[in-house]
Amino acid sequence: MMDEQEDLTEYINGLDWNSGQDVETLRKGYETFKQEKNEKEMAAIAHKHGLQTADLKNFVEAIMSRMIFDGEKLTDLLEPLALSWKERRVKELALMEDVVPQLKKIAQGRDISGLAAYE
Repeated sequence: MMDEQEDLTEYINGLDWNSGQDVETLRKGYETFKQEKNEKEMAAIAHKHGLQTADLKNFVEAIMSRMIFDGEKLTDLLEPLALSWKERRVKELALMEDVVPQLKKIAQGRDISGLAAYE
């Protein structure tokens, strides 16, 4: 809920109040704002961890579509990095530290099965 409040405040502060605003335009604009912000955050996380943004987005979308975290999909996501098992484990933990808040934000309070291992 706090994330939603912060997003809404950021959106409102960025509006041009010199032009008229109707409710539907504001609603659509806010949804677009949230989607673009999420895209930027995912791209930043992907870049930070040496992943393709599209691959990370697909990983997150797969989790959200079923509301189930699949550890094998995480292994598959990191496969192109050709890490040893020790390196992969460290990378998994670091990646999930950044991804879990995004997943929780998208889930809006709903439970994601299997995610507790990384919380």
